Amino acid sequence: MVPLSRVMMSNVKTIVWPKLILFGDSITQFSFQANGWGAEIADKLVRKCDVINRGLSGYNSRWAKLILPRLIKQNSTADNNIVAVTVFFGANDSALEDKNPQQHVPLQEYSENLKEITRLLASVGVTADRVIFITPPPLHEPAWEKECILKGSPLNRHNSVAGQYAQACVQAAGQCGADVLDLWTLMQKDGQDYSVYLSDGLHLSQKGNQFVAKHLWELLEPRVADLPFILPYWGDVDAKSPESSLLCEQ
Repeated sequence: MVPLSRVMMSNVKTIVWPKLILFGDSITQFSFQANGWGAEIADKLVRKCDVINRGLSGYNSRWAKLILPRLIKQNSTADNNIVAVTVFFGANDSALEDKNPQQHVPLQEYSENLKEITRLLASVGVTADRVIFITPPPLHEPAWEKECILKGSPLNRHNSVAGQYAQACVQAAGQCGADVLDLWTLMQKDGQDYSVYLSDGLHLSQKGNQFVAKHLWELLEPRVADLPFILPYWGDVDAKSPESSLLCEQ
């Protein structure tokens, strides 16, 4: 005799949760730490959307475009429910070639890599209107130079160069039809002290994480505003017949 639980499981449709994928370098990888921008976005979307961290510390856009097909499978049912993808590379690409050749990617190649990432996403059904590019933030050279010296190397990035990559990111987004969050410009707007947004001159401080979360949410909210709350509020569950509330298709 087949157990009732097995019969019930075979008749229940699996809930496929919408997904937001955060794709980037260490600034994305660290975004799930306490008070991180990714964690704040995930909290806003709890029971509406899974927020998936695909941040890879130290990676550049050249490596990103190679591994992206391994992260999102074509014709996968689970991947057909992606509401948005953030693409946050450039902080490593913009490393100076003579000081950090391993991570450096030439400016023109960086731009083409971003476009290729958009094409790869489109090939698995993630259209450009669901892609949000994020530029590298500004670099505070005095603080980052101290970090470099501690590791036995000279300063390997310049803020002006990061700005060139940020501009290339903005242009690539426009050419692809994607949205863009220009951190490099916003964090320096009106000559403000952008160093408060950075913990070590390159990575985000708590205030920087809050800044990114706030401005990213402004771009994300229209894309997720209509997502329903998944599964009923506990007070709406029929206590005498929970199956009627919990096993109905949403």
